[in-house]
This record gives sequence, structure tokens and C-alpha cells, in this order.
Amino acid sequence: MSNAMYNKMWHETQEALNSLLDKESQMIEPQRNQVSIFQMLATYYIKYVQIFRNLENVYDQIVHPQKRRLIRKILDGVMGRILELKNEMVELELTEFHYFDDILQDLNLAPQQLDIPIPKYFLKEKMEVIKGREKILAQILADIGLDVTDTKYRIKGIPLEEAVKVIQIAERARQGRLRATFMKQIFLQEYRAKQARILGERIADAGAAALRIQKVWRGFHQNKKTEREREEEMIFLGMSPPPLFSEVSATVIQAEKVTRLRDEVQIKHEEDYREALVTIKDDLKLVEGPDIKENLQDQIRRWFIECRNLTGTFPDYPKEEEGGSAIIFSNKTPQQVIDDIIANQEEEEKNKKKKKEKKPKKAKKDFSQMTGSPGTESGQ
Repeated sequence: MSNAMYNKMWHETQEALNSLLDKESQMIEPQRNQVSIFQMLATYYIKYVQIFRNLENVYDQIVHPQKRRLIRKILDGVMGRILELKNEMVELELTEFHYFDDILQDLNLAPQQLDIPIPKYFLKEKMEVIKGREKILAQILADIGLDVTDTKYRIKGIPLEEAVKVIQIAERARQGRLRATFMKQIFLQEYRAKQARILGERIADAGAAALRIQKVWRGFHQNKKTEREREEEMIFLGMSPPPLFSEVSATVIQAEKVTRLRDEVQIKHEEDYREALVTIKDDLKLVEGPDIKENLQDQIRRWFIECRNLTGTFPDYPKEEEGGSAIIFSNKTPQQVIDDIIANQEEEEKNKKKKKEKKPKKAKKDFSQMTGSPGTESGQ
């Protein structure tokens, strides 16, 4: 299929997903009937499976890098929702196996359309990991001595006398088969001559010979026709495969070729996209970097001047732990920034007052320990 067809499939799948999400969001009233709850969950589950199958096909065949990233996010979300619905159905019926016959019949779907295929990008994205594991496994087998690729099967030798006996047995069997064939031919020849003498057919009749040939040919032709009709009937009933069943059609070969070409185009576009990200970023730093730097510096100066005009003093530069200059470029106005500064100053003053209140108590305690209590003085 073409790129336009996959784009159309993507838009149709997105519309189906949006409508399904709207239906789920509109379900406000909880249902108490277990059968109706299961029917609802099963319907959502089947529809999400259809959406997943379409999205997986689109993600595998579309060649646009940015679109593939967006479809991947949607695809991961749909897979997560399928797992949630499956978990809810398992908790509802306390079984891993469910029956969707009536729902499939209502939605005009075949049972094969309910199968969840393994996403192809699972293998494509982990191909290097799989190859690495294969190399490690091959190395382990080679170290142990169980390398299958380099295994050489040894031929066990036999003594000379036993080999001669085996050759003699095979030769005698061959001569016996030839002698039996020769004797059979002699017997058939004698039998035909004997039958000819008994029937007295010394001179063959041309009409009788032609009639016999016709009978044999008609019987042979009718047998072939019957066999052909029997094979056609078995194929029609589905009990025998068609004659070209094992052969791959030209359409399938062309589809596989197009799929391989799309994979190559995907890889090329992905590499171009990653290179473009780096080059565009470098070009942006080189061309617009100085202008952006000057604009940021002007904004910082303007922010300090506005704060000074409102408070009369320059504010402290934000610390690195607080976010640095990124706080200056937030969506806060100078007045909001001043309010935050005043609040921080009030908190600092409160903390200072608490520290001052704690210090006199400690001093009194230390003084009493040094002088001693009044009772001890009177006792002395």
C-alpha cells in the first residue's frame, strides 16, 4: 500500500480511538449487573484490540520519523489500556479465558481478528541485542565443544573381510533381481503363445483390434476424468489443498519486496532525522546564539531594574539550587517576584526572632549551673 493509504488508515484509527474514549468518559452511572459489566468491558476490549492491530500495522509501515514517534506513544497507551481491561475482566469472572462469540457476531468480526499479534518493532528495535545474545551463545557452545556449525561426523571403519561380504551380498541380490525379471519376461511370452494357440487367433482381425483399442482408451480417458473430478470435489469441500497451494504467489512476493524497501527507507529517514537534529541545533547556536544571548541579558537587566524601581534595592541573584536565571524567565511578573522576596524576608525575620528567644534561655541555664542554687548557699 502507499503512504496515502497508511495515512488514511491512521486517521480512521484515530477517529475510532477518539469516539471510544468519548464513550468511556460518558459512562458516569455505575452498573451493578455483572453480565452487563462484562459485556461493556468485552466490547471495549475488542475495539481496542482492533485499534491496536491497525496502529501496529501503520507504525510498522509508515516512513515519516515524527509521525512514527507520535504513533508509538498512542500505541503504547492502547496496549496499556488493553491490559487494564483484561485485568478487569479477569477480576470480574475469576478466569483467564473469556467467550466473545455474541459480541463478535454483533460487530461482524471473525475470531481471527481478536488475536493480538506481537508488535514487529519488538524484534526490530532489539535486533542488536538478539544478535549479541546469539554470539554469546555461540561462543559458549564453542568453548564447551558443542559447536553445531563446525561439527564433523566421523565415519566408522569396518574390516576388509566384512566389507567384501557386504559387496558380495549386494551383487548377488542385484543378479537375483535381473534373473527374476528375465524369467518373468520368458514366462509371459510363453503364456501369450499358449493363449494364442488355444484361441486359434493366428491372424489378427483389424476390426476387433480397433474395437479393443477403443475400449482401452475410453476406459483410460474416463478414469482420468473421474480422478480429476474427484480432486476438484475434494478441493471444493476443503479436504485437499489447491494445486498451487505450496507455491508463493507473485502478489505475496511483491508485497514482501515493498515491505523490505519500506524498512530500508525507514532506517534512512531515521538516520537523516537524527543527523538533522544535531545539525539544526548547531546551526541555531552558531547563527542565532549571539542574538538570543543578548536578548536574555537584556531581560535580566530589565528584571533587576524593575525590581529596583519597586523596592529601591537590587534583588539577590537566584542561587543555583533555586534554579538560577531560569526563575527570572518564568511567567511571574515583577510584582509577583517582589511579593515572593518580601515573603522570604518575613520568613527570615521570624527565624531570627526564634533564634533570639532560644539564646536567653540557654544563658540563664548556664548561669544557674555556674552559681549554684540558693538552697546550697544557705546550707554552707
